[in-house]
Amino acid sequence: MTERGQWGSKLEFVLSVAGEIIGLGNVWRFPYLCYKNGGGAFFIPYLIFLFACGIPVFFLETALGQYTSEGGITCWRKICPLFEGVGYATQVIVALLNIYYIIVLAWAIFYLFNSFTWDLPWASCNNTWNTDSCMAFQRGNSSISHHENATSPVIEFWERRVLRISSGIDHIGSLNWDLVICLAIAWVVCYFCIWKGVKSTGKVVYFTATFPYAMLLILLIRGVTLPGASRGIHFYLYPDLGRLSDPQVWMDAGTQIFFSYAICLGCLTALGSYNKYNNNCYRDCLALCFLNSGTSFVAGFAIFSILGFMSFEQNVPISEVAESGPGLAFIAYPRAVSMMPFSPLWACFFFVMIVFLGLDSQFVCVESLVTAMVDMYPSTFRRKNRRELFILAVAVVSFLLGLIMLTEGGMYVFQLFDYYAASGMCLLFVSIFETVCIAWIYGADRFYDNIEDMIGYRPGAVIKYCWLFFTPATCFGTFAFALIKYSPLKYNNEYVYPWWGNGIGWILALSSMLCIPVWVAVKLYYTPGTMKERLAILTTPSPELPKTKQEQEKLLAIFAADGESLNQKSPPNKAGYFPVDEKESHC
Repeated sequence: MTERGQWGSKLEFVLSVAGEIIGLGNVWRFPYLCYKNGGGAFFIPYLIFLFACGIPVFFLETALGQYTSEGGITCWRKICPLFEGVGYATQVIVALLNIYYIIVLAWAIFYLFNSFTWDLPWASCNNTWNTDSCMAFQRGNSSISHHENATSPVIEFWERRVLRISSGIDHIGSLNWDLVICLAIAWVVCYFCIWKGVKSTGKVVYFTATFPYAMLLILLIRGVTLPGASRGIHFYLYPDLGRLSDPQVWMDAGTQIFFSYAICLGCLTALGSYNKYNNNCYRDCLALCFLNSGTSFVAGFAIFSILGFMSFEQNVPISEVAESGPGLAFIAYPRAVSMMPFSPLWACFFFVMIVFLGLDSQFVCVESLVTAMVDMYPSTFRRKNRRELFILAVAVVSFLLGLIMLTEGGMYVFQLFDYYAASGMCLLFVSIFETVCIAWIYGADRFYDNIEDMIGYRPGAVIKYCWLFFTPATCFGTFAFALIKYSPLKYNNEYVYPWWGNGIGWILALSSMLCIPVWVAVKLYYTPGTMKERLAILTTPSPELPKTKQEQEKLLAIFAADGESLNQKSPPNKAGYFPVDEKESHC
């Protein structure tokens, strides 16, 4: 069998995690949530969720991977067999994410190809896909927004050229073959980024994780120098403290933390598992968390300076140009770009940034799934070329399943996956069991002992108390609120999905959440003994886990008591244990 492998350097690990967590949500979701939920006041619930949930769970998953050197399923099997279902839940979520997240890359690649022309195709109404109601932008003229039947060329390009969208999910229609080619390109690039495991991933991230920052900086400088930029930044940051009384604001803050930090997906566990045992993962996690939130904050200036420019040029309120999600990336920003001098250049910069932001998030998610499966069946997959073939199989299957989202009704399917499959509700549910398992069953103090053995000191007790109390309580409260406030999905707040559409959505959501209780029930049923004996067996960690230095000393003392000969270089300490050096530890 081939060796599991490790990162070539700490920087490779840091860049890989940064590439995973700093993605599309930082650019197209966080700034809009700030504007929507009270501007600067939104930072209050955001920071509360960051310190109560984001950082503690982020650190928990990374440290768990580093300690066990296992992927997203076998790490839970070794820590607590009863909660191995947590690992299956994370991998179901990430498998569904692998299918639909890369669709955004296909759209971005299509836009990028169409940006290599002096006259951007979404800037005029002189194209075959435009309708008679298409009305091109005129500087200082807001008639498009107020003309009842008028549509802008950028919306018609998105809906009639890119998506060729049908009337509903019950009209799937035919494939858009140009998008199929773009999706194939995205999967080929993704495959070759990870096909050699951490050896290839660690080298690729030097470019894919840093290049978007160069693009973001260029777009930020361009944005703040445009007329009207200050108007957009004012709307982005101006605090409206009254919005804090709305529970939805707090719900948005919580779900954004879980989306942005890629927690409960098994990705952090997989990436951490390739670290050296003594890597200071605590310091790395704190730095990465602040980098992630800082990037979101700076991205808001880049985005809202552009939206302020649009508001100024069209002479309309900022609320009429502010968008979130795909609407920002493929409608609002392309419209803004078409108003600028040298618009193809800025379009290329923007869509290159979108591609790279999505690319490293995508291939790390695929790596997470592959790592989990390879660690479950090492004798099968850690043989020559088998891992590469398995990655190829994952890519091909995910590509084929994703084709339905490239049909004329594909956008409705995409929205189903986005709303249900990797929703905040699923992530919150998994995080509750993650923290309960580590803090209450395995033991927060025991896990702190493991962390101390790895990094050489105990982190502040705040994170431990978060695992014990604040994180599960906050996640449970937010999860309950999400259930209470649940409303069926609508596309563009207009199209209402049929009952069976939302039914499919709930199947996607429950496919991950049910893994945990079903696994608990099955293991309790098939494990022999009384209920007390079953629980004792199923909550006992694997003896294969690394032993701390103190545990090594206890084992040596036990052997000595049994009369075995030990060649000790020093006498036992005050507790009666024989000291061990670093080379004897962590075996």
